[in-house]
Amino acid sequence: MGKIDEAIEIIAALGYPRTQQNERSGLTLLALVQLKEEGSWQTLSEPLLGVRAILDYCRNDYNKPYAENSRESFRKETLHQFVSGGLALQNPDKPSRPPNSPQWNYQIAPDAKQLLLTYKTPAWDEALAAYLSQIGSLAEKYKAHRDLAMIPCRLPDGSLFEMSPGGHSELIRDIIQEFAPRFAPGAQVLYLGDTGNKGVVMDLAALELLGAPLHERGKMPDAILYAKDKDWLYLVESVTSVGPVDGKRHAELSYLFRNVSAGLVFVTAFPNRQIMARFLPVIAWETEVWCADNPTHLIHFNGDRFMGPH
Repeated sequence: MGKIDEAIEIIAALGYPRTQQNERSGLTLLALVQLKEEGSWQTLSEPLLGVRAILDYCRNDYNKPYAENSRESFRKETLHQFVSGGLALQNPDKPSRPPNSPQWNYQIAPDAKQLLLTYKTPAWDEALAAYLSQIGSLAEKYKAHRDLAMIPCRLPDGSLFEMSPGGHSELIRDIIQEFAPRFAPGAQVLYLGDTGNKGVVMDLAALELLGAPLHERGKMPDAILYAKDKDWLYLVESVTSVGPVDGKRHAELSYLFRNVSAGLVFVTAFPNRQIMARFLPVIAWETEVWCADNPTHLIHFNGDRFMGPH
């Protein structure tokens, strides 16, 4: 039996469903422990690997060249399940790493590595039984560790939700908890985007009533707030590296929300003025700029009046 088949046998013994008992998952496990065909299960490594590195391992060490578009299959159909089951960890070096980071990585879980070291030895059966008896608690332990890095945000109605870790989510939280009470008091949160879970908050009924688009998530701003007393709809972009309301984005949002009856207020939010300074030359007129490090102030990029629809 070759190493790929042995890895699949281990995956099956750990109770993963048949959809994970395949070559892709077997190779992923072998990559996580850096085990080559001529190697031994008693000599394993535990590197931090991104999906690209795992694909390279499949090609270079097992002559299994996977196409570039298979990255999502490795991520969503193998690694996600390995992480959920406690077999692998994601970003153990930095749990707060944002989902779109090129440094996103995976590592074999310490308990799983200790189990794998007993494979093909007399200690395997006993070690496997002990591992399986505690795998539920292990998975919960690792999940709790991941959850600690999530960004909590409290909505105006008092409800709490969590977003993926990272500066982008932190800024969205500040928009809701710092910008909204000051410059959109009493406004209802109709939409919040999140890099790890697009559309964390989406009030479809309210958006439809206002004539806002419902099926354009990829084009939506990061936050949409509605102030009923003024009949203003705030379209807010959270900018930590890219994506301010420049002339092009202003035109896109204006067209996307062309059927909205409420007045449109365009806002670009930055973490601080240092980041804002990089984008000042492209900020569109008739828009607003807010910085989280100076939450009580607003910059008006317009000439005829202060904040409001134009």
